[in-house]
Amino acid sequence: MKNFVEELRWRGMLQDIIPGTEDQLKKEVTTAYLGIDPTADSLHIGHLCGIMMLRHLQRCGHKPIALIGGATGMIGDPSGKSAERNLLNEETLNHNVACIKEQLEHFLDFNSKEANAAELVNNYEWMKDYTFIDFARNIGKLITVNYMMAKDSVKKRFNGEFNCGMSFTEFTYQLLQGYDFYYLNTHKNCKMQMGGSDQWGNITTGMELIRRITGNEAYALTCPLITKADGKKFGKTEQGNIWLSKRYTSPYRFYQFWLNVSDDDAKRYIKIFTSLDKDEIDALIAEHDQAPHLRLLQKRLAQEVTVMVHSEEDYQAAVEASNILFGNATADALRRLDEETFLQVFDGVETYEVSRAELEVGIPPLDLLAEKSAIFPSKGEARKMIQANGFSMNKEKLTDPQTPITCASLLNDKYILFQKGKKNYYIIVAK
Repeated sequence: MKNFVEELRWRGMLQDIIPGTEDQLKKEVTTAYLGIDPTADSLHIGHLCGIMMLRHLQRCGHKPIALIGGATGMIGDPSGKSAERNLLNEETLNHNVACIKEQLEHFLDFNSKEANAAELVNNYEWMKDYTFIDFARNIGKLITVNYMMAKDSVKKRFNGEFNCGMSFTEFTYQLLQGYDFYYLNTHKNCKMQMGGSDQWGNITTGMELIRRITGNEAYALTCPLITKADGKKFGKTEQGNIWLSKRYTSPYRFYQFWLNVSDDDAKRYIKIFTSLDKDEIDALIAEHDQAPHLRLLQKRLAQEVTVMVHSEEDYQAAVEASNILFGNATADALRRLDEETFLQVFDGVETYEVSRAELEVGIPPLDLLAEKSAIFPSKGEARKMIQANGFSMNKEKLTDPQTPITCASLLNDKYILFQKGKKNYYIIVAK
């Protein structure tokens, strides 16, 4: 078995670790879990570091358990939150759990015949019939309020950073998460919990419960919270979260996110978010440093993560879409773009509206370019550029200034793309 702790350490994915954890992992195949709250029906890239921990764990020969918090998701984890979360109903949670399971199958092998096959569990299964009175008698009495109040996630809500208080519902969260660790330790011989560094308080509460109830071995480690080189939150863009589901973030925009990270971030992210080994990553970084302008590191990072999260086909389509704007793409490639990706590729491009009825009859090119729009200041300039072979429509040279442009030229039955020179794009929208 590969040394899992050392694997996390060189990748920059190790923050806190309980003494003895590395020895336990060297000693035998160890079961470890990481919890995910099903607050949406898709994971986003903020979840990726934790998921990669599970992936690396399995690749190092150990058994990963992904715990979906069907029960705790009904309450909401206060860690790092400045306000109470909206509570979800059971139907919504069940839908979210099913969607998340499908996404996790891209990262973990749930069907392996080996002892370290990944497993998915939902804490709603063991919490749904647990009465409040039983939980208060059996679990609540074991952990003092003083112990719970000392946790950073609680202190920040009462004073200092957030100073906004906390409901009893959220206050009980660390007990529920602690019980999860105890339950998995007892029923599945799970000896280790993993998570982000903001989970350390909840994780150690679980270890304390195990110690007090059974005295069994329990270990833990966390990864640092990922930030960008400028200190800003990782994964946040002007459009919001970068989701793993293509329903919310297209593969093109997903690919572009990784392609556009800074050099410093690319050097960290390729270690954290891919399964490439150390020698290959070191070689890639060295090659990148020889010619940073080629962005070889960003291109490989974007390739690895897009293929892993989506597919090779989605990656190739994202590259092709990128080449439409930045490379020598064909008209066929442009026509293959769906409307959403087309609009994302040409986001911010100057746009003009024309009547669909006029296009059905046909609009002379010079009228369309200089009167119906302001792509050219005059028909004379438009004619001159067309005759000089410097103007394109839908990635094909427009050579005839006389033949009318009709609806037959519409992409996705709505758009015409014009290109002046190499970098100036314009869109006509049929209304």
